[in-house]
Amino acid sequence: MERAMDCMVRMTGPGGVERLEVLPCAPQEPGPGEIRIRHDAIGVNFLDIYHRTGLYPLPGLPAVLGVEGAGVVEAVGPGVAALAPGQRVAYCGAPVGAYAATRLLPAARAVPLPEGIAARLAAAAMLRGLTAHMLLTRVHPVGPDTTLLVLAAAGGLGALLVRWASRLGARVIGTVGSPAKAALAERAGAGAVIVGRDVDLPAEVAALTGGRGVDFAVDGVGGAGLLKVLGCVRPFGTVANVGQAAGPVPPLRIEQIGSRRLSRPSVMAYSADPEAYPAAAAALFAALREGIVPEIGAEYPLAEAARAQADLEAGRTVGSLLLIP
Repeated sequence: MERAMDCMVRMTGPGGVERLEVLPCAPQEPGPGEIRIRHDAIGVNFLDIYHRTGLYPLPGLPAVLGVEGAGVVEAVGPGVAALAPGQRVAYCGAPVGAYAATRLLPAARAVPLPEGIAARLAAAAMLRGLTAHMLLTRVHPVGPDTTLLVLAAAGGLGALLVRWASRLGARVIGTVGSPAKAALAERAGAGAVIVGRDVDLPAEVAALTGGRGVDFAVDGVGGAGLLKVLGCVRPFGTVANVGQAAGPVPPLRIEQIGSRRLSRPSVMAYSADPEAYPAAAAALFAALREGIVPEIGAEYPLAEAARAQADLEAGRTVGSLLLIP
């Protein structure tokens, strides 16, 4: 049976999902230090939406979106010795270009995929897994003495954070928008779940922590709600803002931060570190083997990337989303 024509999804300019176009693409020959990967699965992330809307502008347009995928090496360019055709690999981070059946990738970005870890699982886990590793080990090391607040605890990153932090012994409080999502967060290991977008979050957290507040809060929602998150954290605790699904964070006065630490850590910067990237990927693969796995909420054909982004943007999904070429 002939293989269906390969395609890619390209962004023509900043705007809505109508700015995404599906085009045929032919495999390209890798240059020095590059490989060509044929994707088995591609991760869909809010970062892709930020690129599409122009919140994080891309340097050249039109551009193929996507920063995460897994598949098989089809060809290697001159100077590539560590990888070979037929090898299974996964990757995340820059450069963008994952929304395609095949793509060229700097060989240093490709991490060999251990036996027993499926490509779909790796594609769903790489970017979120490295984000979780960065947050739980670098931004605020988490252990049995930690109380952690995770916003959007049923989302792709949120649910993985809950699982990993729970395995580290932390007490996790999650926030979700509906009772159905609360059940997912509880299955992931959240010890308490706060339901609703309009709740008095600091008061709810105070009631759950005896008035102390949490040690660490991870905010993937952003918008004006970051100020509420700051009110949930104890003095000298940490707040990490890693997303803005609710919109940009408005300016804060220094006194609103007070004695807390406020961080805006970048997983793209973390994955660009040549020492941190392979070490974090190895830690992630170990976590996956231990059962700390992301929830795959939905899979879409690659040609339906616009629908996948629209569903993610509208909050109609849970867990991680994949595109399948």
